Parts: sequence; structure tokens; C-alpha cells
Amino acid sequence: MQLRKINILFIGMACSLLSSCHDLNLQPLSEASSETWFTNSAQVEMALNTLYLHQFWPMFKCDWGETAIMSLDEASDDWMNRTTLVPFTNGTLTGNNSTFLKNTWSYSYKAISRANTILENIDQTKDNISTEYYERYIADARFVRACMYSRLISRFGDVVYYSENMKLEDAYKTGRTDKTEILAHIYDDFDYAAEKLPTEYGSTETKRATKGAAYAMKARIAIFFEDYATARDAAMNCMQLGVYGLYADFGELFKSKTKNSIETVFGIPRDIAYDSAIPPNGVKPYLSRNVTSPSATAQPSWDLFCSFLCTDGKTIDESPLYKPNAPFENRDPRCSYTIVAFNSNYFGFNYTAHPDSAKCWNYTSAQYVTNKDSKAGDQYASYNGLMLRKGIDEDWNDDFYANNDKLIMRYADVLLMYAEAKIELNDIDQSVLDAMNQVRARAYKVKYTSTDYPHITQTDQDELRRILRIERRMEFAFEGIRYDDIIRWKIAETVMNRPNYGLPTSVADCKKLVSSGLWFFGGIPKIDENGCPDFSQMANISRYRILSKRVFDASKNYLWPIPTSELLINPNLGNNPNY
Repeated sequence: MQLRKINILFIGMACSLLSSCHDLNLQPLSEASSETWFTNSAQVEMALNTLYLHQFWPMFKCDWGETAIMSLDEASDDWMNRTTLVPFTNGTLTGNNSTFLKNTWSYSYKAISRANTILENIDQTKDNISTEYYERYIADARFVRACMYSRLISRFGDVVYYSENMKLEDAYKTGRTDKTEILAHIYDDFDYAAEKLPTEYGSTETKRATKGAAYAMKARIAIFFEDYATARDAAMNCMQLGVYGLYADFGELFKSKTKNSIETVFGIPRDIAYDSAIPPNGVKPYLSRNVTSPSATAQPSWDLFCSFLCTDGKTIDESPLYKPNAPFENRDPRCSYTIVAFNSNYFGFNYTAHPDSAKCWNYTSAQYVTNKDSKAGDQYASYNGLMLRKGIDEDWNDDFYANNDKLIMRYADVLLMYAEAKIELNDIDQSVLDAMNQVRARAYKVKYTSTDYPHITQTDQDELRRILRIERRMEFAFEGIRYDDIIRWKIAETVMNRPNYGLPTSVADCKKLVSSGLWFFGGIPKIDENGCPDFSQMANISRYRILSKRVFDASKNYLWPIPTSELLINPNLGNNPNY
């Protein structure tokens, strides 16, 4: 199989860079070294490789060498962490109280400066390399720069823009550039990258950005800013390359053993040998207490759980197949691929949150053991009874270092972006249905031309929009995508102002739910026009517990505040409204 993704398995000198991935003072990237660096192709490639260090493509705070697990998922309605909220979800976000926010700004600009340094100095090698590679290196640096500016304007709106590194005194007084102007520069960079980057790499080449990655990342930023025609065309260009496809098994796709998948348009590998694995502090919070007590704290929300369709393609409030007392039955397969189904084997334990299950079966030792995943066995068991399965891999070593690939752009996203852009343009044709059905059929492990899954056949724009939004939520849960979706759809002010629900505090109260026939859910929540559950009107919801009350202020929270440390250095930046 040919390689299709960024696959930075550094060799020689580059290995030392990756093994030191938390040291940002690397020679080829320091301003002082530019006069002695960039004298040959190997040095340019080494500098380009550092643009793909994990710090510049974070999914967790631990990608920045920190101990907390904060990711963008935590700022969305897919996530719950006991009764705890973060500044993104409790209405207290400022430019000074979120390390995740500050690092998003600083690391994005570090990568931009490094890309600019390469672009400013690459002429030193022009006489020593072919025109093809000279242009490819430029395209690679411009691709990364475009990705970084895409991140910045989607989070902060107007930001400082520079395509040549500034002197320090200029950096202290430069104001922000309108995001629409920056978006035009981003498009230019992605267009150049798409023209000059290879579609695929040879087996002996270092794998970085590709033509398909440039098209796909352009589509992502275009659709964020509702430039649907550009998003449609960029996604279609990626599709027409003919080098990507959907991996056959959704559940296996996210495991550490699945490397270099045909579905990965843009990804970065992890390898414990090069110190790039997710460390235990980024893994254990997602595992059950039977596996890793006492670390387990992060779980999928009831909001996410209730958003998965039934096998007839209907929402749980519309489908006769949905069973509140057996909520995993008759659900879209991605439900149990994402969330651990009750009474299934999870890391060698029978997973059940049932309050009568003080013991559970240990498949490894073939005996009953204390069930720490039920409040009957541990008062700190999952507060809502759910546990994440997606990406959780029992092949991880005993120290819980995770080598799962970092999937930044999947082909499934390309297909759904194409479909969404066409829906929003009200240009609905068979290609829209085909794109959506390909993604859905893969979940059922059948061909999209099969009749063994719930086909999408609707052509009404409003209906398709709702289906598309549900499809994205089922497909991309816990991949860091949900946050951007609720922000660009302007529904965060609705979904992020709904409470996070869970189980009662005591075992006795949980058992009352069982005796009254209300376990696991006491009713069926209404699913709104965006495919999101509203528990407020659900029957017997008062018997359950509000774990936290999320807060989202639409007057300001669609943008992040500028980091306070940056405002102190450069007052000309100004802050975003109402911060």
C-alpha cells in the first residue's frame, strides 16, 4: 500500500529532533542560526520536519508537555468530567486563566515564525536542489503557515499577520489584521501548496504535507467561515485525487495498531521510541476505574450518547426501536464503537455501571472482583455511567503510553464537508447523498450501495442539514472537531447553556431508579433541529442529577480573548468584544 499521510519517521539527524520534541530551542529554527543553516537539502528538510512536531498540532495539553488533559473536546457538549467545568464552559474565560488558550496563540505563532524563517532562507539552497524540490519545500512551509493562521482566525478572529518575520520592536506595536484579509492569504498558501506538493511520496522519502492535505485543510477553513463554494471545490479536488478512501472498520481505525490508513489525509504518527506517544496523564483519565483507579474522570456526555441514531436512521425520540432501559440496543454502530456498551468486555473487565453490580467479572483472572465502575463498588465511578471506547486500545503497554496516530484530517471529513457545502448552497444532488451514505455505510461495514443500512434519501435542505449535523457528531466524537462545529453553526449558545446530567449521588438513589423501572434513562429526551438532545422536558429528569451548569455567553464566547500577556506587551492588539 502506498503512503498517503504525513509520516514523519525521522532517520539520522532528524531522529534526534523528534526525540527532543519538547525542546523548542532547536538550532535550525533559531533566528541566530539562519546564516549558517539552509545550506543544503538535508538541512531544509530537517527544518521542515520540525514544523510537524506535536506541539504545533495539539490535541491535548500534554502535547505541550503539560500534565493536564484539556482538549477542545472538553469545551464542547460531548464531554463531562464529574461536576467540573473549565473556563471555556463555565463562563469565566479570560486571556489569563487558560493555559490552553495561551499556548494556542504562542505555539501557532512559533510555527509561523519557523515557516517564515525557512521561506526567507531557502534561496541559499536554490542552486543545489532541483526546481521541483525547491518549490516543494516552499509549498510545505506555506502549508504549515496556512494551517496555523487558520487556527488563529477561527479562535481569535482578527490577529497579527506577517509573512516575513518582524523585528522585535515592530512586533511590540503591530496591530491585528482583519480575518477576511488573512483568509485570502491562507487560500493563497493552500493553493500554492496544492499545486506544488506531491500527491503521494515515494517509499524512501520523508513524508510531510501532500496535495490532498492542502485541499482538505483549505476546505476546513473555508467551511468554517461559510465560504461554501470554496469549501465544495477544495473538498471535491481532494476527492478527485483518487488516493483516499474510508477504512473498512470504524472501530479499528483509531487504535494504535492502525498506521498509515488509506483514510488519513493529514496525520502525524506517534512513537514511544521517539518520545511522541501520549503519556499516561493524557490517557488514564479516559479509562475506567477498574483499569486505572483512581485517575478516571473524563467521560462522554449524555448529550453525545443520546445523539446517536437508531438502526432505522431515526433519532431516539422518533424511532420505535429505541429502548430507554437498554439504550445501546438498535443504535448506530458508532455508538458502541465510541462509548463502552454495558456488559461488554473492557480491558478484561465486564463493564457495568448498574448499582446492583458491586462485583463484576474479570475475564483475565476468571473470577468476580470488586466493580469500581459501579457506585456500589466505588463512590467515584463514572458520574453518568458512561465510558469512552473510541481510540482506547488494549494494546497499550503496561505504562499506558499511547501510540495512536494523531488524525488531523480524515477522508470521512472531506466527504462530509463536501456534502455540507453543497447542502448550504442548496445544490443538492446524488453526489451529496453518495458522500453521506459512504460514511454511514462504513459504520455498518457494508457498501454504500447496499440495502443493509439506513440510507439517506432526503433531499429537503433543512432535513439534510439536520442529518448532516448528526452524522458529523456520530462520526467525529472525541476527535477535537465538535467544538469547531458548534461554533461555526452558531449553536453553542444553545447546547452549551444546557446542564450536564448524570446519575444520583448515592447507591440507594441509583437503586431506586432500578426498582421504579427508570434505569438507565427514565425517559426519552427531545432531539432538536440540530440533532441535539434537550433533557429539560424529559420525563422523570428530576430523578437524575445535574452535574454542572454550562455557561456560554453569545455576546463574546464565539471568539476567544487575546492572551493577557500579549496585550501587556503590545496594547495595539486590543481585545475581542466584551472581554
